[in-house]
Amino acid sequence: MDYLTLTIGKQKKIALIAHDSKKRELIGWCDAHKEILKHHFLCGTGTTARMVTDATGLPVKGYNSGPLGGDQQIGAKIVEGGVDFVVFFSDPLTAQPHDPDVKALLRIAQVYDIPIANNKATADFLITSPFMNSEYEHTVINFQQNIRDRAGRL
Repeated sequence: MDYLTLTIGKQKKIALIAHDSKKRELIGWCDAHKEILKHHFLCGTGTTARMVTDATGLPVKGYNSGPLGGDQQIGAKIVEGGVDFVVFFSDPLTAQPHDPDVKALLRIAQVYDIPIANNKATADFLITSPFMNSEYEHTVINFQQNIRDRAGRL
């Protein structure tokens, strides 16, 4: 299978997502790292984006709420190259009505080799990484070649 090298730019396009019981924790994390985050493009699912902006003053482009398709919108942005870093504070102890959407988002982040933090500890490690201030090259499957190969076999 052929691979492509992609570059995550110095200015990261960061998606911020949190389940309801984790929103306050994400807001606190964003506030603690405001000086770093203000140099990056931020987006997020609807309620989370609004709450982070209101509490921290950071500009966060909001998409739909997670249960109303926001997770899928973020996933589509990953595919389009519009998101290259995800901070998703998820609640592993509460059932989520949009769990299939969450799983699809996590899967697409893996497919596109996107860094994803699902808790504060991982987010702390990523935000303090030397890669936050530099470009980062990574390889992903050459999807167009993969489609051509599959179409030729079918």
